[in-house]
Amino acid sequence: MTKKELKEFLDAKVIQYNLPEFLESDPIQIPHLFSLKEDIEISGFLTATIAWGNRKSIITNANKMMELMDSSPYDFVMNHQTSDLEKLQGFVHRTFNGDDLTFFVRSLNNIYKHHHGLEDVFSKATDTLPLQAAISNFKSVFFEIPHPPRTTKHISDPSKGSAAKRINMFLRWMVRDNTTGVDFGIWKKLAPSQLSCPLDVHSGNVARKLGLIKRKQNDAKALAELDTNLRKLDPMDPVKYDFALFGLGVFEKF
Repeated sequence: MTKKELKEFLDAKVIQYNLPEFLESDPIQIPHLFSLKEDIEISGFLTATIAWGNRKSIITNANKMMELMDSSPYDFVMNHQTSDLEKLQGFVHRTFNGDDLTFFVRSLNNIYKHHHGLEDVFSKATDTLPLQAAISNFKSVFFEIPHPPRTTKHISDPSKGSAAKRINMFLRWMVRDNTTGVDFGIWKKLAPSQLSCPLDVHSGNVARKLGLIKRKQNDAKALAELDTNLRKLDPMDPVKYDFALFGLGVFEKF
């Protein structure tokens, strides 16, 4: 395909998949349960954190997390007592367990009390384009309080070569506008032009078949390659193509 044909093809797939029907089978449905900004971002962050493996299992366990937090994640984060954290101990999603969830609640409490919330932390250390330095900075802030060493593996660090798929997905949810009712657009300190595509097995395989990536690993270098090529197609909203790549991979087995 020529560049023009590729853009027309992918733009059509974005229109096909960037619809409310997408929510029915996607973890983004969890933050859509809430209307308060802080509830949306906390539930979205926790859901994105466990977004690997079977999608039904992700949604089931994300709902369990919300139930454990009395379906009011921001209030729970800010006002929990030590005894309230005991009920989190039984939680498990693959390698993310109750100890991890307990620390995440404590760290989020620190972020909202001392750093003005998640949006402010991610808005620090930003360049005009990809937010990889901001993600690395976020990890430093997230683990600035005493933490179990094992828990650090649940936040990716692009400076260590990670594509940071789950955090980039979370950032897409928060930053891209909600014109079609899928993403939220509640963060105004970052722009869609700064976002990177959540690179995983599905989007990576499709991107390679379309010539958007040559590198074989789904790592930070592959993400930089994908970023560059998607920005050529739409510099203002390159991550809209996540819908096309994901839809082609998951629903069409492209």
